Amino acid sequence: QVPVVESGGGLVQAGGSLRVSCLVSGVPFSDTTIAWYRQAPGQQREFIASDTPGSTTKYADSVKGRFTISRDNGKRSAYLQMISLKPEDTGDYYCNARKSFGFPQFNYWGPGTQVTVSS
Repeated sequence: QVPVVESGGGLVQAGGSLRVSCLVSGVPFSDTTIAWYRQAPGQQREFIASDTPGSTTKYADSVKGRFTISRDNGKRSAYLQMISLKPEDTGDYYCNARKSFGFPQFNYWGPGTQVTVSS
């Protein structure tokens, strides 16, 4: 069973909206840090947003005010709501679930979901 699986990617026009989801299984979820990363074609993977229970959410400057990270502990899921999408938001979006304290400790990546923003 894959611990982290993304879904919800697709093709959207510039200015449109899209929500990608991340389902986490097999590991504790409520105290897990969830982060979203993006990798554009030919580029390195970059940080987009993160949510750590008991701490503030963080966003890359390039997405502040347009993207919102959230989570539903009951569904063991996290989400990235994206609005006012731009062609430069195109890329593979990856969910990272990690816990670096206590027990167990883990760091899992999903296989990614593709988002394409057309101009």
